[in-house]
Amino acid sequence: MKVKLEAHRIPKCCICKKTGASIGCVTPRCKRSYHFPCGLQRECIFQFTGNFASFCWNHRPVQIITSNNYRDSLPCTICLEFIEPIPTYSILRSPCCKNAWFHRDCLQVQAINAGVFFFRCTVCNNSDIFQKEMLRMGIHIPEKDASWELEENAYQELLQHYEHCDVRRCRCKEGRDYNVPDSKWEIKRCQCCGSRGTHLACSSLQSWEQNWECLECRGILYNSGDFQKAKKHTLPNTNVGITDCLLEESSPKLPRQSPGAQREDLLRQGSKFRRDISTLIIELGFQIKKKAKRLFIDKANIWNSALDGFRNQNFNPSYTIEIAYVNENDHFGKEQPGSKQEFLSLLMQQLENSPLFEGSLSKNLSLNSQALKENLYYEAGKMLAISLVHGGPSPGFFSKTLFNCLVYGPESTQPILDDVSDFDVAQIIIRINTAATVADLNSLINEYYNYLELIGCLRLITSLSDKYMLAKDILVYHVIKRVQAPFESFKQGLRTLGVLEKIQTYPEAFCNIFCHKPENLSTKILSDLFTVHTLSDVQALGFWNSYLQAVEDGKSTVTMEDILIFATGCSSIPPAGFIPTPSIECLHMDFPVGNKCNNCLALPITSTYKEFQENMDFAIKNTLRLEKEENSHFIGH
Repeated sequence: MKVKLEAHRIPKCCICKKTGASIGCVTPRCKRSYHFPCGLQRECIFQFTGNFASFCWNHRPVQIITSNNYRDSLPCTICLEFIEPIPTYSILRSPCCKNAWFHRDCLQVQAINAGVFFFRCTVCNNSDIFQKEMLRMGIHIPEKDASWELEENAYQELLQHYEHCDVRRCRCKEGRDYNVPDSKWEIKRCQCCGSRGTHLACSSLQSWEQNWECLECRGILYNSGDFQKAKKHTLPNTNVGITDCLLEESSPKLPRQSPGAQREDLLRQGSKFRRDISTLIIELGFQIKKKAKRLFIDKANIWNSALDGFRNQNFNPSYTIEIAYVNENDHFGKEQPGSKQEFLSLLMQQLENSPLFEGSLSKNLSLNSQALKENLYYEAGKMLAISLVHGGPSPGFFSKTLFNCLVYGPESTQPILDDVSDFDVAQIIIRINTAATVADLNSLINEYYNYLELIGCLRLITSLSDKYMLAKDILVYHVIKRVQAPFESFKQGLRTLGVLEKIQTYPEAFCNIFCHKPENLSTKILSDLFTVHTLSDVQALGFWNSYLQAVEDGKSTVTMEDILIFATGCSSIPPAGFIPTPSIECLHMDFPVGNKCNNCLALPITSTYKEFQENMDFAIKNTLRLEKEENSHFIGH
């Protein structure tokens, strides 16, 4: 009797009438249960998200269309076979495009192949709205990379690059195809098209320069009026004439496009394939060679030390950077090995607080005639590029306007009032925007006549709506046109190691690290960041975890950033991560020790947690205070 009762409790499939039906409709009061294959056959819907709900054929979700204006058949946008534009189980419509219809089977095959990162509407490329609707309608979207990304050597042909010298007079005795990296006979490709090249010596280039264009690309820039913006470096004294750098013949290319159209195509391609920022930075880091270049840095004068090092004739930004700290007041000339990431972190702090930028949190370029004369804007862009490629921190202080100018061009960027750091100019714009009558507007124009005439923004007022154009003209002048020369210089510096080109290709990824500060550190982030090495004292590890939690809860005099600076020299985690990986170990000492060259934190061994916290607080707080006092002697540049 007991066996019969338990057998009776096993649910039967309402489709095939056999036992073992493990799936039921989630609709209240619906008692239908079925096997998964039977449910698919009977056109049930299974949602592969959330609670993984299942719906029977009577209660399954449907797509509601208010009006159907389609009289004729429409093609499935995947297989192109004609279908009746009526939403059914096997026919689905895109939620973001009214004229996009699909077979359910076609969508499912596409979702399996594309994965969650590439599954999107075939018409408008929308992914968020499209995926939510398809998940609701029972399309399974696996969390994996696209199948074409997983094929071995799928993009092998992309690794083949052009290696041929195309200048009119090639000076290499070994021939135009001779290419020796890290020498004057290394072939540099055109930065715009990549389909023409030159030996470094044949065009008087330095190995780290990225600004060589072929004749055809140079002609496009010239015809577009941007020739001065893309002005080449000054050629050194040499017998090579200007005509020696001209190409023998025009290169076979696709039909010409304007720079604006080229930029739009490039950005469209970049947004099509979203990339993780750490991967992009690591790819840029592949340019770094094992050959090392030592920089001698005075911590009390980071900016000038870096300038001297980067301007040195023997400096090459693609060489591995080694840091040696020196003290100009030390007559014995002692050197101490330094952390490259600490140096780059201090340099980025100097750059953020320098007079080259203006604004409080979101900064724009300023107009500093002395800095322009000394070419400091170019050096600033170069420093930023070097910091990113060599594993340093991201800037995080750019305004969206400055970033958009770099990516889309100043002519396609509209500044906002928050970009104006000059209080008087901001007040002029506000007063113009709030003018209530034409008389008030003309009165303001008379009041600021000299200023408006000086910046070229005087305009004839015919209606009150003209005030918006006037305010816009002042904004564009003050934020963009006024700093055109610093911007072009800074932009050229940012081309170092191909950083600007990478930013323009993947603007969404770089916007997060240029315009936003890194996320606040937490106990979980730091505990995951530090790996445990040779930790013989298990009690110390427990004290360490408790200490992190106490710091996060505000029960300590130090912060999470203080701990990271003490161990690595950086207040945030660089986009590409730390090299080497931060680690912790134990020492039979009373106080912790931070080794910034190896990113290692040595914990003290104490008998009680209270003593552990006191020793950690004391050492970290006082060490950072002393370092800050040493660095405070630097006078603003």
